[in-house]
Amino acid sequence: MRHILRIHRILSTPISESDHTFAITTFDPAIHKQAWLDLNNAIFINHPDQGNWAMQDLDNRISQPWFDPQGFFIAMHDEQIIGFCWTKIHHDFVNQEPAGELYVVGVDPAFSGKGVGRAVSIVAMNYLLARGIKDAMLYVDADNEKGLALYASLGFN
Repeated sequence: MRHILRIHRILSTPISESDHTFAITTFDPAIHKQAWLDLNNAIFINHPDQGNWAMQDLDNRISQPWFDPQGFFIAMHDEQIIGFCWTKIHHDFVNQEPAGELYVVGVDPAFSGKGVGRAVSIVAMNYLLARGIKDAMLYVDADNEKGLALYASLGFN
């Protein structure tokens, strides 16, 4: 049975960005949709929620009121997307301040262990903080050891 964790981190001050050799930019649907979709499906090939998306799945999310391309960060190397962190701000929690979600974090397996996930996650959390968000959260499979190690190192628990 699949076990999903919801983990949190308080955002109070900007997080120092990590050193890296790739560029981080924001997602532009007119330019990045197909390349992002291809990478997402390669990364999450066996994932029941995130894998095997069609373009319509991506378009459906882009059309949601919460979608903001300024909160969708992609890491680029040699003009190819090598990783991403897509944020979502929840304004719908009753009696709670808005929460910022790291909605999807993914790294091209060829770049695993090179700090891509850390770098895009830090940029995403700093974006959320700049938007006035004080609580960051994400959902992660309990058996995702690499993801859990990254998130713990970023202060999530």
